[in-house]
Amino acid sequence: MKIQLSEHFTYKKLLQFVFPSIIMMIFTSIYSVVDGLFVSNFVGKSAFAAVNLIMPFLMGISALGFMIGTGGSAIVAKTLGEEKIENANEYFSMLVYITAIGGIIIAILSMFLVKPVAILFGASGTLLDNCILYGRILCISLPAFMLQNVFQSFFVTAEKPHLGLRVIVIAGVTNMVLDFLFVAVLHLGLPGAGFATVCGEFIGGLFPLFYFGRKNSSLLKLGKTHFHGRILLKTCTNGSSELMTNLSSSVVNALYNMQLMKFAGEDGVAAYGTIMYVNFIFVSIFFGYAIGSAPIVSYHYGANNQDELKNLFHKSIRLIGTWAVSLFIIAQLIATPLATLFVGYDQGLFELTRSGFRLYSFAFLINGFNIYGSAFFTALNNGLLSALISFLRTLVFQMAVVLLLPLLLGINGVWCSVAIAELLTLCVTGTFIVLERNTYHYL
Repeated sequence: MKIQLSEHFTYKKLLQFVFPSIIMMIFTSIYSVVDGLFVSNFVGKSAFAAVNLIMPFLMGISALGFMIGTGGSAIVAKTLGEEKIENANEYFSMLVYITAIGGIIIAILSMFLVKPVAILFGASGTLLDNCILYGRILCISLPAFMLQNVFQSFFVTAEKPHLGLRVIVIAGVTNMVLDFLFVAVLHLGLPGAGFATVCGEFIGGLFPLFYFGRKNSSLLKLGKTHFHGRILLKTCTNGSSELMTNLSSSVVNALYNMQLMKFAGEDGVAAYGTIMYVNFIFVSIFFGYAIGSAPIVSYHYGANNQDELKNLFHKSIRLIGTWAVSLFIIAQLIATPLATLFVGYDQGLFELTRSGFRLYSFAFLINGFNIYGSAFFTALNNGLLSALISFLRTLVFQMAVVLLLPLLLGINGVWCSVAIAELLTLCVTGTFIVLERNTYHYL
């Protein structure tokens, strides 16, 4: 049964609506996870370290897609709530076209930036060569990957979350199958893993262009548009938290890698990469929920339905709390099999990965509330508060902690840094939620 944004959401209906977005985010995270799994086991830990070292740069340059997707979908959903259908479609079309053009320009520039960035991150010799090779291959599909991130949000706004899910599943399965074929069977090494990801990202980014570009039953359609400077500016400010999250995460992950190179060399970077793969999947549950529920919040905010805003907020906090405890328990249980799966061929690296993940997993008890808090303010079209939460969470607190804690605790300080930073951010998020309760009436 089709669920509309205008409905009252029970737990069952809310979970049915957001579930496709959660799975979409999980499959998006699988791109790098599968690459890393095959590279580690079939190419070696040096190539594996190269993938992990250059990945923060690749995720950082794709941040435009996250910004336009989340910031733009909040505006479009609010416009739909105000029953301005034609305006909503004009805004949607303009934002998609800008993403495509911007993606092509950024991809070309990034081809030249991969080498100096990899050197800045501490790569040299074979590690540097592998970083350049893998990074430049993934730049080929960068515009498609950015469009994929935009459409993840707009599929939900168009009340087509299940179609968005099918697109991402097909893209993810394509990546996995080609990774097996190119790396494990044909022994194409690191280039094979890169081209497998490129193929998956092209499917995820280009199919929605054809879908929204033809006549369909969706609320949203690609068509003629005009340049709406005010809407573009509002999109950028509204989605600035997501831009900040991705850019800051890239900077911080690079800093983590540099710290780990100092304390444990390539083994430290490889161990951190393995932990990040599980982190991508776990936090994608929270990001998926935030993406899936945000258009509902924006719609009811635009419709001035305060009772439904309260309903959505309270149900969301309870769900996130339940998932947080569950993910922490799961993380403790899978630490050994996870380390065995990725780096079981090296005993020292195995021990480093297992102990590091068990300390890192305390962050899962907290980060979901911060992710949702930031996304909630984005959905309410308050990009400033959303950006401030993301800025403190992903940049200020994490940089401060990862620079200071290792001085006291050594490499264990690196593993504990994220949890401490998330705890500090939670204090800020909670303060904003209390202070803004009378403005938006969600409590």
